[in-house]
Amino acid sequence: MQSLKGKTIVITGGSRGIGREIALRCARDGANIVIAAKSATAHQHLEGTIYTVAEEIEAAGGEALPLQVDVRHPEQVETMAANAVEKFGGIDALINNAGAIRLTNVENTDVKRFDLMSQVNSRAVLVCAKAVLPYLKRSQNPHILSLSPPLDLDPRWFRNHAPYTITKYGMSMLSIGMAEEFRSKGIAVNTLWPQTIIATAAIEFELGGRRAFDRARTPAIMADAAWEILCTENLEITGRNLIDEDLLRERGVTDFDCYRYNPEGGELMPDLFV
Repeated sequence: MQSLKGKTIVITGGSRGIGREIALRCARDGANIVIAAKSATAHQHLEGTIYTVAEEIEAAGGEALPLQVDVRHPEQVETMAANAVEKFGGIDALINNAGAIRLTNVENTDVKRFDLMSQVNSRAVLVCAKAVLPYLKRSQNPHILSLSPPLDLDPRWFRNHAPYTITKYGMSMLSIGMAEEFRSKGIAVNTLWPQTIIATAAIEFELGGRRAFDRARTPAIMADAAWEILCTENLEITGRNLIDEDLLRERGVTDFDCYRYNPEGGELMPDLFV
């Protein structure tokens, strides 16, 4: 296992939630973090911008480059990659964390919303991977990590929210393909998904409100799992659809109580697709 000191990590959608937490975990190693997100100004209902997270990264011991980027636009992503290389000299990892969610069935999903989920979820994995690939090829331990679920064709994951499901599964399928395509280039490609719901805005606004947090874990568990993946060398982990708790157990973690959002809360709720 290596440290991430001096490594340059691009995190899309990194201005809050799991992306922010991964950024801060890597920053504690002394990593360079590119925060690529749309949130350049404060939101009425959501905390955090690319600039506030950049300040937190530097306070934690890392270097930050906040860039306003919409992953739906390839030219913005390509400019982001070029700016990252100009500032830090290279790119060592890409974390596809940006996401769009709407848990509605086909009848009740607006086509524009489906287009948004398709572009921000599955399409962005391809767009971002293509933009950073020339630089990852030069890295000594390159990684692409997408926050998407293991593939499970049980109809229950499609019945009520098929449009969202297929855009998230698309991320995982692209990752499986890239793992094989990029293996000869030494680039590890994996996905990561939580065993339980995570206390984030997505849960608050799409899956039960803040009361659901009592049955959730904090983003720290996903950050610790992502850190384990990024520190793994020599393609020891590639082509896998990983679950945070399972991976951490593989690495010797046995106590997960520290990740509970509310230590006095009820039984933890499994996340979608688990």
